[in-house]
Amino acid sequence: MTEARKSVTAPNAAGRTDRGMEQNGVCGADRGMEQKAVCGADRGMDPDTVCGADRGMDRDTACGADRGMDRDTACGADRGSGCPAGAEKDVKNGPDVRMEVEIAGVKFKNPVFTASGTYGSGMEYSEWIDLSRLGAVTAKGISDVPWEGNPAPRVAETASGMLNCIGLQNPGVDAFLERDLPFLRKAGCGVIVNVAGHEPDEYYRVIDRLRDVPGIDMLEINISCPNVKAGGLVLGTDPGMVEEITRGCKAHATQPVMMKLTPNVTDIKVLAKACEAGGADAISLINTLTGMRIDIERQTFVLSNRVGGLSGPAIMPVALRMVYECAQAVSIPIVGMGGISCAEDAVEFLLAGATAVSVGMANFINPKVTLEIIDGLKAYCVRHGVADIRKLTGAVKK
Repeated sequence: MTEARKSVTAPNAAGRTDRGMEQNGVCGADRGMEQKAVCGADRGMDPDTVCGADRGMDRDTACGADRGMDRDTACGADRGSGCPAGAEKDVKNGPDVRMEVEIAGVKFKNPVFTASGTYGSGMEYSEWIDLSRLGAVTAKGISDVPWEGNPAPRVAETASGMLNCIGLQNPGVDAFLERDLPFLRKAGCGVIVNVAGHEPDEYYRVIDRLRDVPGIDMLEINISCPNVKAGGLVLGTDPGMVEEITRGCKAHATQPVMMKLTPNVTDIKVLAKACEAGGADAISLINTLTGMRIDIERQTFVLSNRVGGLSGPAIMPVALRMVYECAQAVSIPIVGMGGISCAEDAVEFLLAGATAVSVGMANFINPKVTLEIIDGLKAYCVRHGVADIRKLTGAVKK
């Protein structure tokens, strides 16, 4: 491999530190492990091996960049601005567009949120963007006590995405209230707190700690966790359990409750209806799809947990389809997510029925992507004569 090719996967390029973020902050290596351990490079392979570029092809070939297009086009990076050519001029010179949206009585200045687990508490990105411009920051999932998460390696690159098995590592609700929430209150954006648990009572204990706490606009309940009392069955795959835990969360919460749905089911509409029946104020979808990678040279699993959650542009069409199906099935608001990396993606989710969108993995590639999506959405509305972005929700022509 030439030195030029090696530079593609040098630590800065691989971790996107050349885009204005410190490698440790992006990958989470500041959370008690070395960078190599986080990325899996402590397993005796260089970054190309981790990413699969040692499979008899160079990295461009592995990514599809040899298909008559440059690497940025092949990987979708040419869409990363989130703002079509000339959009900046449209935003500055065009008519005003109402960008505010409302979910369960909570008003957000625009429909662009960050996805839980990809943005920390917002503090990690505040050096690079003005958080006050965001519709909301969704904090990383918190539990009643600190969770250590899974051992490394717990991140792996895939074609047009990534797998992770972080295991919902978090410092617990007390640390969140003492350190993270005061920062978010001052940031000037909406605040959504993601709640995690292994059984209903764990969720309820966290929610009780958050009752009547100022500065929290909404709770997002992650029901993709395994239920320890049900032999590891994922809570969010059983409609009866989904309705029960939704009703319980509503009984304990003083803030609006949004249930986050797993896509790893036969029919996600059934779960959406269960949330609505349980009294949910909104739903968010999708969480990650379950996937796996195997290191063929060592004949071992790439991730310590064997399986992990797949995110990134690869899952966007699946997420879009599920958002559309749920929008046809329930009347409560939907926050759509899954592979959104530019304004065009966000428009698709709104047209499919989402009231707002959450941006996840794209933040790792471009820490300013959320702001570019906001500008791109406004530019789209200007070009299409849409004075109120709420008019886009569910507006796809049938």
